[in-house]
Amino acid sequence: MTKKAFITGITGQDGSYLAELLLGKGYEVHGLIRRASTFNTSRIEHLYIDPHDPEAKLFLHYGDLSDGSRLVSLLAQVDPDEVYNLAAQSHVRVSFDEPEHTGDVTGVGSMRMLEAVRMAGIDCRFYQASSSEMFGASPPPQDERTPFYPRSPYGAAKVYSYWVTKNYREAYDMFAVNGILFNHESPRRGETFVTRKITRAAARIKAGLQDELWLGNLDSVRDWGYAAEYVEGMWRMLQADEPDDFVLATGGGISVRDFLEESFAHAGLDWEDHVKFDERYLRPTEVDALIGDASKAEEKLSWKATVDGRALARLMVDADREALNHDGTHWHDEVKLASWGAE
Repeated sequence: MTKKAFITGITGQDGSYLAELLLGKGYEVHGLIRRASTFNTSRIEHLYIDPHDPEAKLFLHYGDLSDGSRLVSLLAQVDPDEVYNLAAQSHVRVSFDEPEHTGDVTGVGSMRMLEAVRMAGIDCRFYQASSSEMFGASPPPQDERTPFYPRSPYGAAKVYSYWVTKNYREAYDMFAVNGILFNHESPRRGETFVTRKITRAAARIKAGLQDELWLGNLDSVRDWGYAAEYVEGMWRMLQADEPDDFVLATGGGISVRDFLEESFAHAGLDWEDHVKFDERYLRPTEVDALIGDASKAEEKLSWKATVDGRALARLMVDADREALNHDGTHWHDEVKLASWGAE
């Protein structure tokens, strides 16, 4: 029988790649979207087929992580085999400006999803999108045994989500797992996130469409991987014999400055000619270095990242330059992973 999956955050970067992956595996995919007066489904438009078409396998439902009763009724209606909770207010810097909203959606929203699964009485496997930001000030390398020390409202909210997922697993014998993903980016990353902000600026400066890029802290070190690879790890966690928590990471870290230099050099530019500092982009508390150890995922899930941070920078610059050539009207066909192996 056809497996069914329910994805919150399906219109985001990870949700769109995960929907692609699951549809490719023959799943029927249901996604939760928020009602808005503007279109917010651009990342999944290439996957969508009119639901009246007998070939349709992607279905979208209005709802929100702040509305627990709606979540219960939707899950009872869809009765999925797998639930992926990817939705969140996921911008770390914004979480300082909107801490209450971040706590409600990113933290308590996860508990509402778990409770909705329990109240709906469905037998499913549950994936919770946890984050390397939970480690915060704990020194690298970080793995599943590293103590949490969050340095933002976002990181603190994700710690709540992590522990409530473990609690529901132990209290109600749910197959519930935490995927602790280190930074993962792609050409579908939102334009306010630093990686996409950098690669988009490199493309636009090269095209003569802008001249300056304003950034904050360039010294932070991150373990950047490719989002299209990481969703495979999510899926593998739910195929395991027993529920467990896993770190997904490349194992290597580069600074924001390194990512910036690689991106601009790939576009034939010197970043120092164009980048300026703006203190408004600094966080009240910074996370200096996040570098993950994904040995457990490699051993138990046979998952391993192949695209490192520098290769990712080049991939994203190429994508943004190609998008400009096509007037940004559609997603380009991304460069195959085989040609972007880690160096």
